[in-house]
Amino acid sequence: MTDLAIPNNADLLTKRIAELIENSRKHVVAQVNSTMVRTYFEIGRLIVENEQQGESRAAYGKGLLKELSQRLTTRFGKGFSVDNLERMRKFYVIYGLNKSANKLRKLSDEKSANGLRKFAFEKSETLSRISANEDAASTHCFMLSWSHYLFLMGIDNPDERSFYEIEAEQANWSLKEMRRQFDSALYERLALSTDKAKVQVLAQKGQIIEKPSDAVKDPYVLEFLGLPEKSEYSENDLEIRIIDHLQDFLMEMGKGFTFVGRQVRFTFDEEHFKVDLVLYNRLLRCFVLIDLKIGKLKHQDLGQMLMYVNYYDRNEKTEDENPTIGILLCNEKSDKMVEMTLPEDSNIYASKYQLYLPDKKLLQEKMLEWLEEEDNA
Repeated sequence: MTDLAIPNNADLLTKRIAELIENSRKHVVAQVNSTMVRTYFEIGRLIVENEQQGESRAAYGKGLLKELSQRLTTRFGKGFSVDNLERMRKFYVIYGLNKSANKLRKLSDEKSANGLRKFAFEKSETLSRISANEDAASTHCFMLSWSHYLFLMGIDNPDERSFYEIEAEQANWSLKEMRRQFDSALYERLALSTDKAKVQVLAQKGQIIEKPSDAVKDPYVLEFLGLPEKSEYSENDLEIRIIDHLQDFLMEMGKGFTFVGRQVRFTFDEEHFKVDLVLYNRLLRCFVLIDLKIGKLKHQDLGQMLMYVNYYDRNEKTEDENPTIGILLCNEKSDKMVEMTLPEDSNIYASKYQLYLPDKKLLQEKMLEWLEEEDNA
């Protein structure tokens, strides 16, 4: 019989048992949530299939949902209002019918003219599977809460919607966190920070961190610090606010970031230097040094960061780690000055930060203009 190590300390034992119970409850809640979302998806499917087989008039559909609402409410209680049934119907249309249609469209694009006959057969087979409810969408693993999906359904752009769904699943965002990322225009900011070929990847796989530039945004949105945009504050004030809101700051930085220290000191030639913030990125396996600058970025600031990065590469990083990244967060910068000051192969980046949520509509328009320019280039 295995000798289990049971702690004598009652406080420690109580703590371990409490953690076990809490984890068990979380698991039960997750299972219940998954079952509920799947049920709503199936209810939406049944409503859509009934509409397809019956009358197509809007008045008929509205009357049906009203009658259905009354019967289900009588039998099961709250939760089956006409509005909720319409949301379930929309849920299936977005995550069932539309996803299946997109899959067929992509399949069609991949077929050559010589394979049209084969494609026609495959399309027929796929449509048969859809009608039998065996399409890819019906086996979709719904990992988020119903509240998450209600919010996602309000996003019109399917690529943007897919991006936030993937990121919320991977980062375990709460609904509040997902709303904040949406309001801060994370999708548009990442899209404008990459090339056109990778924009579609955001919708298919979310943000992929493979090289230093993948982990950098411009701008960073720090509205959670609560600093008025035009107030007088010092670099030290900014740093203190970031430490006070460290979890929010790491979330804004992106995937894989962990905190190492603030005002981290190192010395050489009997001279002391301090890095404002030192982070580590687990995905890139490297240190990330951050220097905070109030006002316009100067070439001396870039030179100082270059020295910091060189020191860490030569004295702190191990052989199995990747080169250090340096990020200067500033109010204002000249991209031309940054380009002329830094070596072409530098791992140093200058990004603006802003203390307010961006104009999402303006960023969307800017992104569309950029994509059109890419197409015409």
